[in-house]
Amino acid sequence: MDRGELALAEWRADPSGAPRSVLATAVRFTLEELAERAPGRSVEVRVPPFGAVQCVEGPRHTRGTPTNVIETDGVTWLRLVVGEASWEDEEQAGRVRASGQRADLTEWLPLL
Repeated sequence: MDRGELALAEWRADPSGAPRSVLATAVRFTLEELAERAPGRSVEVRVPPFGAVQCVEGPRHTRGTPTNVIETDGVTWLRLVVGEASWEDEEQAGRVRASGQRADLTEWLPLL
């Protein structure tokens, strides 16, 4: 198991008690996994302050504000990744903010 997988396992074991460094590593690891599984540059996924990736095949974004942006916090992101939360519920609750036609990751989530 690599560092990212270990961090994700540690977070899953104790989501409310995991140190911030574990959360950060788990988020970065899963963002990288998403980019590998959904290659492309048409959607930007942001999980501040931990990281951001461009993914999903389609029209490439090169400058300025991307047209397809998804933003959420670290805990919500990890809950989506492991299947503990649904995209629709988190978006309706305002914990996921998505703009643009391609800003929907239900095809790729849960990721693990």
